[in-house]
Amino acid sequence: MIRELFTLDEVRAACGDDDLLVWAAQRLSGGARAWALGDAMVAAGPGASRRDRLGVWGGTSCAVELMRHALAEVGPTFRPFGEAGLVAQVAAELDGVEVVGGFSWMSLGVLPAPADETGDAAGDGTGGGAVGWLGGEADAEVAALLAAGAPDSYAVPGAAGVSRWAGLRIGGSLAAVAADAWSAPSVGLLAGVATAAAFRGRGLAGRVCRWVSGELVAAHGRAALMVDDDNAAAIAVYERIGYRRRPVLACRVTT
Repeated sequence: MIRELFTLDEVRAACGDDDLLVWAAQRLSGGARAWALGDAMVAAGPGASRRDRLGVWGGTSCAVELMRHALAEVGPTFRPFGEAGLVAQVAAELDGVEVVGGFSWMSLGVLPAPADETGDAAGDGTGGGAVGWLGGEADAEVAALLAAGAPDSYAVPGAAGVSRWAGLRIGGSLAAVAADAWSAPSVGLLAGVATAAAFRGRGLAGRVCRWVSGELVAAHGRAALMVDDDNAAAIAVYERIGYRRRPVLACRVTT
C-alpha cells in the first residue's frame, strides 16, 4: 500500500537517507510531499532549484507505481529525476513520460580539507582576500558577475530559495562567488558558482566552493550540487574538494 510520509525522519528511513531524495523532499512544507511503497520512494519538491522536481529512488516496479500516484497528486509540472538507470527504466514503463536529459548529482559528507584563507588557499598562489558571506549590499555585484560569467545560473540574487552568497575580492573587485541555495535541513546545496573573466585560471572558484562546502556540511551535515556532465573543469574542482559523483536523468510529462 502506498503511504504518504509526513516527517523528515520518515523520508530518511524510507530511502536509506539517500541525499538526493532527502534534498528533493526539502522541508516537507510549502507543497513538498513524499510517498513510499515497498522498496521505493518518491519526493516532490516544488521550485527546488527553479523547477518542480520529483525525486525517485528504489526498485523499478514499486517506483513506477509510486510515480503514477505522485504525478496524479502533484500534477504534470513536476519533472521526475533520479539515478540514471532507474529513471530510464521508470520512463520506459510510464506512458506520457520521456527522458529529456542527464546531468550529475554530486554530494559531500565530510568537511573538505581546510585552506588558509588569509591570502592564498593552502599556499597555492591564487592570491586574493578571505572568502566569506556577502551582505545584501553586494547583490548587484553578484548579479552582474553572474550575468557576464554564468548567465544560465539558476541561482541569482533575490530568487526564491537562494539563501546567501559567498565570495572573495581581489583589489576591491568581486572575483568569484557561490551560493547556498534551496538547501534542505540535512542537505545543503551549492549553486551559482562563477568567476569574473579577469580572474579566471587562478583557482578562485575552487577556493569559494571549498569554503561554502565546509559551511554547508557544518550546518546541514552534508552538501550536494548539480553539474552538467560536459563541464569537465567544474567536475574536476568538485572532485578535488571531495564530492562524489553519480549520473542522473530528468524527465518531463508529455501528456
